[in-house]
Amino acid sequence: MTSEPIFRRAGRPPDGAPNIVAIVLDDTGFAQLGCFGSDVATPYMDRLAAGGLRYNRFHVTALCSPTRASFLTGRNHHAIGMGFLADIPLNHHGYTARIPRSAATLPRILRDGGYSTLAVGKWHLTPRFERSAAGPFDHWPLGVGFERYYGFLQGDTNHYAPNLVQDNHYVDPPATPEQGYHLTEDLTDRAIRYLDDQRHAAPGKPFFLYFAPGAMHSPHHVTPEWVEPYHGRFDHGWEAWREETFRRQRAAGVVPPGTTLTPRPDWVPAWDGLGADERRMYARQQEVFAGFLTHTDAQIGRLIDHLAETGRLDNTIVVLFSDNGASAEGGVAGSVNEHRFTAGIRESLADNLAHHDDWGGPRTYNHYGWGWAWAGNTPFRLWKRYTWLGGTRTPLIVHWPAGIRARGQVRDPVVHVNDLFPTLLDAAGVRAPDVVDGIDQQEIDGASLRATFDDPAAPAPRDTQYFEMLGSRSLIHGRWKVTTDHVSTGVLDEEDLLTGSRSFEDDHWALFDLSADFSEATDRAADHPGVVAELRRLWDREAERNHVLPLFDNLVERFGAFIGPAWPAGDDRTYRPGASPVCDESLPMLFGGFRLSAEVEATADPDGVLLALGDWNGGFALFVAEGRLTFTFSRAGEPLEVTADRPVPAGRQSLGVLHTTGPGGSAFHLLHDDTVVGALTFAGLLPVALQHGGAGLRLGHDTGLPVSDRYRIPSSWNGRLLSVRLRTPGSGPIDPRTELRAALHAD
Repeated sequence: MTSEPIFRRAGRPPDGAPNIVAIVLDDTGFAQLGCFGSDVATPYMDRLAAGGLRYNRFHVTALCSPTRASFLTGRNHHAIGMGFLADIPLNHHGYTARIPRSAATLPRILRDGGYSTLAVGKWHLTPRFERSAAGPFDHWPLGVGFERYYGFLQGDTNHYAPNLVQDNHYVDPPATPEQGYHLTEDLTDRAIRYLDDQRHAAPGKPFFLYFAPGAMHSPHHVTPEWVEPYHGRFDHGWEAWREETFRRQRAAGVVPPGTTLTPRPDWVPAWDGLGADERRMYARQQEVFAGFLTHTDAQIGRLIDHLAETGRLDNTIVVLFSDNGASAEGGVAGSVNEHRFTAGIRESLADNLAHHDDWGGPRTYNHYGWGWAWAGNTPFRLWKRYTWLGGTRTPLIVHWPAGIRARGQVRDPVVHVNDLFPTLLDAAGVRAPDVVDGIDQQEIDGASLRATFDDPAAPAPRDTQYFEMLGSRSLIHGRWKVTTDHVSTGVLDEEDLLTGSRSFEDDHWALFDLSADFSEATDRAADHPGVVAELRRLWDREAERNHVLPLFDNLVERFGAFIGPAWPAGDDRTYRPGASPVCDESLPMLFGGFRLSAEVEATADPDGVLLALGDWNGGFALFVAEGRLTFTFSRAGEPLEVTADRPVPAGRQSLGVLHTTGPGGSAFHLLHDDTVVGALTFAGLLPVALQHGGAGLRLGHDTGLPVSDRYRIPSSWNGRLLSVRLRTPGSGPIDPRTELRAALHAD
């Protein structure tokens, strides 16, 4: 017996500690919010800016997973293993895609300090092959400190039929597109519900809400009523829109006097040189993007209004930022279905025009042409994935009525996303511990920028920050920035059209004086070779310290370091109905051939889906319609469909499809037991990735969006399904470039 109490009470933050809401937008450029110069309506975000601060020299890592990891840990992204995307984990220190336990996250520290911790939306910090129903769950949101989670794990998803996760398990959306479902609205509903649950159960307890809608990442999904107000708004083209936006930026003080608007590069088409159909299609792409952004703003407004209505907005610090600059992954033409790229199908104006009227609807997985990405990053060069300012400088809004006296002002110190971690802990009055779970914590790279909240003259918290993404490198040190002209691989149009170096040895390091050159417009390298040499040495030092090396701009020479699944799928698997959908990462690879068979007992009038994965944007389904077995494979929206030449008989049997490849071409063969009852030959191969946002193999039914128009959702097999067997000849070699491109388009 001991008289000492054994119960350790939970942590408690200081009295009056603020709530924290982090709103993380995706692929949103510096110039795309109204409060940063755009004419796209974003009244709620503008209201946050008017009641708080805008930071016009805020920097991120140029890509999604790395920026989010840096925000949640306060460390440089390579230093915590997130040098690239979570989808491509490599056995190199800076690229494992696994946040180490030596970098305890913001939700973990706040939770231990007495906060409720809630996450809603895009995650993209769980490494590939750890996203199935078997986990492991260490790098899912609940594994790193959040207490509740609702959202999606991959880099993007279908906003009409998302691949959703609740806490540590997959769930179906609560409604269908026909019932008015949209992911951003659902995420907002869930965030409000979580906040109410927390308020009812623990009144007065502060919370940290991480709210990360999939917007503005492609697909730019939004219903027509949000697009209609923008009809005709962008008919004058991206150059004119960019010039108008630049004028508004100068008038609002978002860019300082004397800023240069960088010129249009040769690889962005001149609007006046386009044909009428091209201009019509490009304008439509931007109209839909604008409607999607205004819709997203309205959902953010619902969340902010809820905080105000419940009396919690005044003492809530809201930080809103984008994870990288606007995205050019739609290429020159834009894409009606981004899965086409991974499937090796070239974009075309004709295909895009065929979907002009329903662009942004459930039949599309759309992205705009890169001229709008260039315009969205006004006044900077380039875009996402490059460490030019177009990739790394994005909007930051900070709103905290109880803690910031200034209203509507612009702050101009150079800050980085890793500075937000210590800033929010500083505001919360919670100290970052030196040891967590017995593990010494690595150095925090960020520094608090809280002094800038009320002092516009407060200096930047740090004077040096390196950047690296897919071989694109830069460094800010004091007034200077050096930036390479390196062009990475992975996006076909960029490989063909962008000017710049394709070799690390030939890279040119441009030098910019950021104190006089806000937009990185004038290269001063020839005037100051000594400064360039000094900053290159400093970049090398930072790269060594943060595990950036060895450098790579593609996966071909590094694919031997790819971290594969701990429990590989194998080449002969049997699945039984009744369980959750089987994660696509747990399935054998299909592109080299397969035999897929369902053991069934059929009724006298058989009907329904036997198995399905994905949807009409990319996926496959084996089903019975009008009494006949059918297999449909959507190759990035291109339907390959074969129907049996005879009805399915009643009784027990095997129904299946055999996929063959060879010198004579590719084919699907429908099977009743071992009898071929239908065949389809086709050119080309099947894609490696069917759904960028991931998908599950559903047995005996299908939900969400269908793979084929020959059945309606929801659809269930009306007989008995005993099992499904999938056999492949072996995984075979995977093209690293295809893997890289699929990952880039999913981010």
